[in-house]
Amino acid sequence: MLAERLNDLLPQTQCTKCGYQGCKPYAQALATEGEALNRCPPGGRAGIAALAALLQQPLLEPDQSCGVLRPLHVALIDEQFCIGCTLCIQACPVDAIVGASKLMHTVVPEQCTGCDLCVAPCPVDCITMVPVSPERAWTPLDASLARARFESRQVRLAQEPESLRQSTPARAPVAMTDPLAATQGATQAMTQATGNDQAAGLAQTAKQAAIAQALTQALARARARRATHPVR
Repeated sequence: MLAERLNDLLPQTQCTKCGYQGCKPYAQALATEGEALNRCPPGGRAGIAALAALLQQPLLEPDQSCGVLRPLHVALIDEQFCIGCTLCIQACPVDAIVGASKLMHTVVPEQCTGCDLCVAPCPVDCITMVPVSPERAWTPLDASLARARFESRQVRLAQEPESLRQSTPARAPVAMTDPLAATQGATQAMTQATGNDQAAGLAQTAKQAAIAQALTQALARARARRATHPVR
């Protein structure tokens, strides 16, 4: 099926920047509605080229109205300002945020797709998108794992009552105060729980190493910004 083949070429970040509620609806629109193939910023020019080849259409420049092309980013929560509202957990399409109501949240960076859907709902502005090393690109393996997490979340949400979805966090709380320790601890727990194969583990390790280089500086920038513009 054409829509499924197109979906296989998309990055599975589920960022909605294309104007659709995820990669699969965009793929369906490409296949059946003649939607433009240049509306996926995370896919970049390489993604446009892949879609154009499959659809046998000419290349297009990225649609700037959908967002600018940028290197891979991941979300970082400044836990000392987190109030545990769970809104970011509800917004994350791939269950990459660990936490519980009224307790600290943290992002599992290896699971984060960089969609930034968690940023806007945060009432205390404690989430920052951190650029990852330029050498660390989003790979087909990353897309495959993200798609599996997204689909698993959709199944879980479909089975939960609406009241439970609004009040129950996606994952268990993490009782840590050091941001780096919290992130590393959550990563270890998630890796053990998911049981990814060796290739997935190597990809996650590479992503973690790249992210770790930026964590301390990102936290310092976020705290400096908050000191200048404190939340009231």
